[in-house]
Amino acid sequence: MKPVLARRMAQIEPFRVMDILARARHLEREGRDIVHMEIGEPDFTAPQPVVAAGVRALQGGRTHYTPATGLPELRQAIAAWYRETWGITVAPERIVVTPGASGALLLVLGVLLDPGQQVLVTDPGYPCNRHFVRLLEGEAVSLPVGPETGYQPTADMIEAHWGPRTRAVLLASPANPTGSLLDEHVLADILACVTRRGGLLVMDEIYQGLVYEGPARSALALTDRVFVLNSFSKYFGMTGWRLGWVVAPDEYVEALDRLAQNVFLAAPTPSQHAALAAFGREALAECERRREILRRRRDFLRPALQDLGFAIDAAPQGAFYLYADCSAFTSDSAAFCRTLLEEAGVAVTPGCDFGNHRARYHVRFAYTTSLERLEEGVRRLAVHLQR
Repeated sequence: MKPVLARRMAQIEPFRVMDILARARHLEREGRDIVHMEIGEPDFTAPQPVVAAGVRALQGGRTHYTPATGLPELRQAIAAWYRETWGITVAPERIVVTPGASGALLLVLGVLLDPGQQVLVTDPGYPCNRHFVRLLEGEAVSLPVGPETGYQPTADMIEAHWGPRTRAVLLASPANPTGSLLDEHVLADILACVTRRGGLLVMDEIYQGLVYEGPARSALALTDRVFVLNSFSKYFGMTGWRLGWVVAPDEYVEALDRLAQNVFLAAPTPSQHAALAAFGREALAECERRREILRRRRDFLRPALQDLGFAIDAAPQGAFYLYADCSAFTSDSAAFCRTLLEEAGVAVTPGCDFGNHRARYHVRFAYTTSLERLEEGVRRLAVHLQR
């Protein structure tokens, strides 16, 4: 029987990249060799001190529920990381630990949005952002961005798209899929615009530690009147541990706590104990070593793709993605990605996963595999494109 679904499900689209991945795995089971540049998950696992701390937590029976806002010592450790690494003072009481950054976004939107209210989001942008807004009966309003503004919006764009139902602006720096950073002066202008309009700014900073050009920055350096989402998944390599956090303005913490109690009770306890070790000297040194590896991969892949005919006009400054214009080869990036997989054995993500703005002319390459495999992927692309 055909299921009867809520109307919202018609507007919550699947990750097309998961179809690409599933097909790639199927081809691998048949004996094909596939170069994976589709998934936003590096080939690194959690640093060994983190793994060891997780094992100790399990063996020591530290598996009971924590407070909904997280282990107090973990909140303190995150606050210390902001202070010691970024020079930003954040009270631990403003930090809420969540099941991944997705859990943080769900909480923030849950306490901010009433049905019918709008959130401004970039296009291209991480697709879950607009889908979470829809889940909560809000409306995501796209801000089309391109290389002319470094794939980030300006205050004038925010002003032009602001309406009577606008409640918040959701931005990312570094951003997925473009790797772009939001200039500090532009961010200050956006903050002024949002504040003047009586709205709120939500910043996705889950790739904060993975910045390759200039110092990484946080919106928290400019204001306390912002929700900042972060995660242990990217810089700290703890993807499957499902652990993130949000730094919130003081007056919203009680509501976030209350909603967390009802939605997921608490983040995974062993993961929280393990994450305490992520801020140790050995783990941070390993994270920095990996950041340099990712930078070298980016520095190889961008010019290599440009030599093949892909246009990457805005240099990616962070994360681990290249958002490439493929219009020299196709006007249907989804079909192009399917062909690359089947004929060249290279898996990449179509731009339609990230919005509508020129999506059919773009693909995303993730440099989340070894340099040797990236080189092999480029070689295969060159052979395929020359046919």
